[in-house]
Amino acid sequence: DPGVGGVGFGGFGCTEGMLIDRVYKTYLLMHTHQTVEFVRRKSAQYGSCSLRRMSAMEALELLDQLVDESDPDVDFPNSFHAFQTAEGIRRAHPDKDWFHLVGLLHDLGKVLVLFGEPQWAVVGDTFPVGCKVQKSVVYGDSTFHDNPDTKDPRYSTEYGMYQPGCGLENVLMSWGHDEYMYQVMKFNNFALPKEAFYMVRFHSFYPWHAHGDYGHLCSEEDRRMLPWVRELNKFDLYTKQEELPDVQQLRAYYQGLIDKYCPGQLCW
Repeated sequence: DPGVGGVGFGGFGCTEGMLIDRVYKTYLLMHTHQTVEFVRRKSAQYGSCSLRRMSAMEALELLDQLVDESDPDVDFPNSFHAFQTAEGIRRAHPDKDWFHLVGLLHDLGKVLVLFGEPQWAVVGDTFPVGCKVQKSVVYGDSTFHDNPDTKDPRYSTEYGMYQPGCGLENVLMSWGHDEYMYQVMKFNNFALPKEAFYMVRFHSFYPWHAHGDYGHLCSEEDRRMLPWVRELNKFDLYTKQEELPDVQQLRAYYQGLIDKYCPGQLCW
């Protein structure tokens, strides 16, 4: 989803000022509490996907109850954005039906908010924990002062607890809807190509895919996957201004894709 790293704030008036304030507070909480220990705890808590059972379409409908407090420019239901993203991809890549489905599902991990997680542990731009924060992390210069990892010598150097070129699959990312949905896809054996899993897992990692930071942790595989992440992001960012899709009309097509790649009741 378009985090602050990907969206400009130009021309915001009075109520928008309050919106920016809300966005900033979300990131302040995130950058205070997202630590190595916190991420490990959340990963263990949700890794067994034993919270509830529902279909992909049910999860999409559930998302309409959510307002993303890290996103400065959405004021219509999340499912509309999901269908918009998917349709944008479908027009540009008519032959890749699996990619259309990724567009629809990429933000489904936000159901975490409805499971009781605070927004700062679900939405927004992600970043690696366990190493020094890079310059493009949104509000990075003013929000990490109370994060204990920044004062821990194990985690505060350029590489921190990682090896050069170790690969993003071996990096602990801040906990949120990207990593959670990746875990759900893996647990439920979604029949999608590797690129699909990768795009979902890293689509909110703006400091890397939009700003070029954290290259020192990346592997050859990450560099190969980068264009895919950027391609998803292109539609994620720029579909919001369009007219709202006729969801009822589109539902049958996407239900068909769900039946093909991730059918039935899924474990969440």
